[in-house]
Amino acid sequence: MTPATRRARAPRTSHAAGLHAETGAGAVPATGTGHPTGSGPATGTGHAPCHHGELLQGVFLDAEGRRCAGLVTLPLAGPGSRAEFVLRPGTPPEALTVVPADRGKAARAAGLAVTECARRAGLPPSGGQLRLTGDVPVGLGMGSSTSDVIATVRAVADSYGLRLTPDAVARLAVRAERASDPLMLDARPVLFAHREGRVLEVLGPALPPLAVVGCVLGGGAPVDTLALPVREATDADVREYERLRALLRRAIATGDGRLLGQVATASARRAQQVLNHPEFDALTAIARRFGAAGVQIAHSGAVAGVLFDPAGPGDLRHRVRACRHALNTHGIPTTRTFTTKESLDGPARRRGDRPARPDTSRRPSRLPAL
Repeated sequence: MTPATRRARAPRTSHAAGLHAETGAGAVPATGTGHPTGSGPATGTGHAPCHHGELLQGVFLDAEGRRCAGLVTLPLAGPGSRAEFVLRPGTPPEALTVVPADRGKAARAAGLAVTECARRAGLPPSGGQLRLTGDVPVGLGMGSSTSDVIATVRAVADSYGLRLTPDAVARLAVRAERASDPLMLDARPVLFAHREGRVLEVLGPALPPLAVVGCVLGGGAPVDTLALPVREATDADVREYERLRALLRRAIATGDGRLLGQVATASARRAQQVLNHPEFDALTAIARRFGAAGVQIAHSGAVAGVLFDPAGPGDLRHRVRACRHALNTHGIPTTRTFTTKESLDGPARRRGDRPARPDTSRRPSRLPAL
């Protein structure tokens, strides 16, 4: 095993450590300072999760009072993208191949990451081969392209023996695909400026306990996000988004799943001005019938979810089963049922990045296996 291979396989630090601050130049060496000049190929690996659409999306004000498009995603443990990058020192940087060959955004991310990591390591950029695998559905608004991009950036950095900070990964992701989901931050609830790659606000350490009945609208047909009409936000829109932001902050601080559901429903309803899902009224009616806290949707896709607060009245399992049956009967196919607790206990958190408990009190909750 070469020294470079040992570096590529060195134990990893947490991807989500530090939301704003970067150490040094924005990278943490795994062991050593990077890929040695003149050595053979080095293989790096990377992984990134997906999400289940948004809880809130709109136009918000940053700390300087400037308008920014932003979103808060609903984490989903399980599906994700995996990347393997074989760095070949001495080859020209344009000698970069991608499998599958149609992953254009990931290919751009690989080129950008090679340039950045070579600069940090004091080496000329080189070519290599990127291989992607994963199980994130495409076109449903679950962040499949962002998952590919982040896994790619992490794999390239790993091949150089580097660990890029979330801020650095976010900047590269936005450059690769123009707008990025905050998947580089794993399951932390943040308001993220997806066109700029920066955190507008850390909303808290973890979402309230929720059970989510996943489903797809429009028969699950992929949504062409570039074809969606663009609606300019008015001053009244911004005031409403800021109001929802404050309510979401309170819901997370107090562990109030029902309040979070109200925020997600309000955001989803506003998105209907662009998305115009014909099943949306039926979705919200079914949620009310079975005592759900609300609904959430992908603001640029077809995936949706009915949100249940486990502290609500009645048996949670019964309400979830009845909701699934009603959705399927109405022609809204259900997908998976999951909980926000799974996001905390999933692979990203098991690497030692479990958030501290909030300072404010939270209601006790039980989330049975569903």
